[in-house]
Amino acid sequence: MHSDMIGKIEKARRYAAEPERIKFSDLRATFHGGNSDHIISLHDGHWSCDCSFFKMWSTCAHVMAMQRILHPMLTEEARYADMAVPQPDLSS
Repeated sequence: MHSDMIGKIEKARRYAAEPERIKFSDLRATFHGGNSDHIISLHDGHWSCDCSFFKMWSTCAHVMAMQRILHPMLTEEARYADMAVPQPDLSS
């Protein structure tokens, strides 16, 4: 193997051990939930999920799982976005 490539592979290993070097600003993924698949996304520090729970609470298990998985690679805003969960309107 070419020595330049060996150096790049070693550098990649070091980088992979330091996930805090990476900061996601936009992300779209399919999340295989317990009942069905969901599309989750991150855009400008704000999460979105197509599940019904997210529509009411502005967060869900799918988003919270991604925040835990990607924590070192998220901006501060995306790490804790929507953690102050609003209470649903129960008057109707």
